[in-house]
Amino acid sequence: VQLPEARAFYGFQIAIENIHSEMYSLLLETYIKDPMEKARLFQAIDTIPAVQKKAEWALKWIGAKNRFAERLVAFACVEGIFFSGSFCAIYWLKKRGLMPGLTFSNELISRDEGLHCDFACLLYSNMENKLEESTIHDIVREAVALEIEFCTEALPASLVGMNDKLMGQY
Repeated sequence: VQLPEARAFYGFQIAIENIHSEMYSLLLETYIKDPMEKARLFQAIDTIPAVQKKAEWALKWIGAKNRFAERLVAFACVEGIFFSGSFCAIYWLKKRGLMPGLTFSNELISRDEGLHCDFACLLYSNMENKLEESTIHDIVREAVALEIEFCTEALPASLVGMNDKLMGQY
């Protein structure tokens, strides 16, 4: 990325993602008491198949061998699609007045991820060498399928007002 404005934005984004990481760590420390479960969640990329698949997908599309336009569209999907199921589930808690610390941090992180997605889309819209529409559809379809799989794995039982089908529609 050569545009000074984009480089500045990505610098801020790195700082924001570090804050998110710290917040997720604090949330796990606060809410997960079982040491084995905590360790499993901290190592989710290695211990939860749906998370591992999303990481592999991201590496496939964001790798250096891909065109910048492909990496940018995939990055927008990571920021705008890959967190949507989790954000939806936590919003469900908020609607019920549960876990205010978790739901407030979720609102802020969701806002930030939306901003990162919007920036990737804006940067892409200003590119001269865009992707074929079919390539964009392939990237987005794959991301949506993986997020639906994640939601199904993360929420195997239905709750009042929330289940894996509703989350998939969302």
